[in-house]
Amino acid sequence: MTLVLCYYLTCWISTGQEIPVAIDQDSILPINLSEVIVIASNITRLDHQTHQKPLSTLDEYLESSKKVAMVKRGAYAWEPIINDMTSERLAITIDGMRIFGACTDRMDPITSYVDVSNLSNVHITSGQKGAEIGNTIGGALDMRLEKSGFLSLDWTGSVETGFESNNNAQIVGGELNYANENFYLDTDVIYRHADNYIAGGREEVPFSQFTKYNLSINSGIKVAEGEKLLVSFIFDEARDVGYPALPMDVSLARAFIGSVSWVQEDFFGNLNDWETKVYANSITHIMDDSQRPDVPIRMDMPGWSDTYGYFSQAKLHSGTHSLMFKVDGFYNRSLAEMTMYPNNPSEASMFMLTWPDVRTLNTGMYARDIMSIEKSTLTLSARLAVQGFNIADEFGLNSLRIFYPEMDRGQTRFLKSFSARHQKNLGKLELTNSLSYGNRAPSVSEGFGFYLFNSFDNHDYIGDPNLENESAVEATTKVLFPFEKLTIGMEGNFFHTRNFIIGEIEPSLSTMTIGAEGVKIYKNLKYANLYNIAVDGTYEITKELQWNGLVSYHRGVDKSGRNLPFISPLTYNTGLQYTSPKFSMSLTLRGSADQVNFNPEFGEDRTDAFNVVSLSLGKTFKVNNDNVYLKAGVDNVFDTFYSTYTDWNNIPRMGRNMYMTLSYDIN
Repeated sequence: MTLVLCYYLTCWISTGQEIPVAIDQDSILPINLSEVIVIASNITRLDHQTHQKPLSTLDEYLESSKKVAMVKRGAYAWEPIINDMTSERLAITIDGMRIFGACTDRMDPITSYVDVSNLSNVHITSGQKGAEIGNTIGGALDMRLEKSGFLSLDWTGSVETGFESNNNAQIVGGELNYANENFYLDTDVIYRHADNYIAGGREEVPFSQFTKYNLSINSGIKVAEGEKLLVSFIFDEARDVGYPALPMDVSLARAFIGSVSWVQEDFFGNLNDWETKVYANSITHIMDDSQRPDVPIRMDMPGWSDTYGYFSQAKLHSGTHSLMFKVDGFYNRSLAEMTMYPNNPSEASMFMLTWPDVRTLNTGMYARDIMSIEKSTLTLSARLAVQGFNIADEFGLNSLRIFYPEMDRGQTRFLKSFSARHQKNLGKLELTNSLSYGNRAPSVSEGFGFYLFNSFDNHDYIGDPNLENESAVEATTKVLFPFEKLTIGMEGNFFHTRNFIIGEIEPSLSTMTIGAEGVKIYKNLKYANLYNIAVDGTYEITKELQWNGLVSYHRGVDKSGRNLPFISPLTYNTGLQYTSPKFSMSLTLRGSADQVNFNPEFGEDRTDAFNVVSLSLGKTFKVNNDNVYLKAGVDNVFDTFYSTYTDWNNIPRMGRNMYMTLSYDIN
């Protein structure tokens, strides 16, 4: 469980020796345009040397990256943002598997159904580089499961525990693995429980508790030389999850995720590295407000999402060309309902379908060619897909026909993506330029949502099945200056998004939610522009001591110059990290300037500037020839009271938090 941020072009971990990480073997130059969060194998246990808090939640791992921000509605299940775009504009997968949340309020992002204990790394790609795993506008995030592989390890295991003082968080987990040259089996289980957390200044944040269980099993059989059969299964369940920024909590969020893969080194002719995977997943999510006092009307809001899919891909190397071909598809069923119970028992309850049993079928093809041209590489890629929607529930269809009398039960959309990227080595300078185009279909909520309450801007939302596909042209420039001990990187990208989908007020409609200010319907804006600029640097003071820093600026406006919501202000973080085989230490500072480009139309207000300091210390030692790892630290050392631009309804962040983690590896 090691965190390593590999950003811009190259990435190295320093642990007494240099270890190359996440270099795309298809590339001619040692350039990687993805950010990779490496949650390392239990074989190496690098996490206790490099990551500040090894048993942190996946949300905290992602938020510490350079590419990802997180929308926080509580202490659990934060929603990822890439390039200032939230989940409907991203492709998010687990080991390449498409999964879709079952919550109309986005309280269950896909990242909430795994744990750092069963992941090896997370690949974060920007814009159309993420089209490899699906149609996207902002980028993609693929969480890859940890697998021992076919190594002569015999039985290995570990026991881990952690404690955090602020919210009395308790973490207990364990792994038991077996591997030889023909078979491996990995098992992992982890339990997390936390009470309400305390914000800076010792202010308790009610309804911020949660309990989570996660079990994963991965296994592989070497059928013949170069031929492997792989199986994976994840069970994840969260109960009694509080969302202090929302009017409702979650009594249950449960996922079953499974897959079977066939991997073959030699496929057909010059095609090799063939991988085919079939998968299925089922998610149940139940919102309720039974634990909230004095609610105007009690509600139950369950949702279900089932997805079945596949992908098959292979590679071909020919001269200066390195090609990859992929076909994929998925079928998803999304259904959500709401029942409202009046306080007067003599009055009848009210029922509605907020997602009317929407069936989505997507079939696509993706191809990529990396060409070597002197001291540069040219990468061309494309995705073509057909996506169909069908409303299976008659009641839900008739509900939407109140607003759209002529709407059809089904519809078909054609989606496409094209990208060209040029990377060149100019001596001490490494330069990357890319130009791409991609589009996406409306999400289930945007197209078919029925009175979805948004507590951020206090409006009910209704979908529009007649929305146009949203499309974006993206231009990106990246420059890397790798000196002997200092590396400086600069990146800027620009998204010109046509038919930008956003909710707009419809004054002629009445609200359904008590206290809501109005109703919004999802509409296509003519266009919107987003700009992102970042500068980062790393300096190797000594072999063991390293400094790093990052400053980023973001801007987003529509055609009228109106500020878009959830656009980051100027942010920065910097830190010192000391790493040796037996001892590690880190000291970090992160902060933000005032948020001045906000928009009250979307529920935003000014977010004040803040600075937060954190410290950690780690020690490695032996007990009976087994490795023991101890790490302790303090987050938010000065107990600062603050919230960020992504904190729903200005919910404050956690105050001072002391933690300790202990891991015992059994060899």
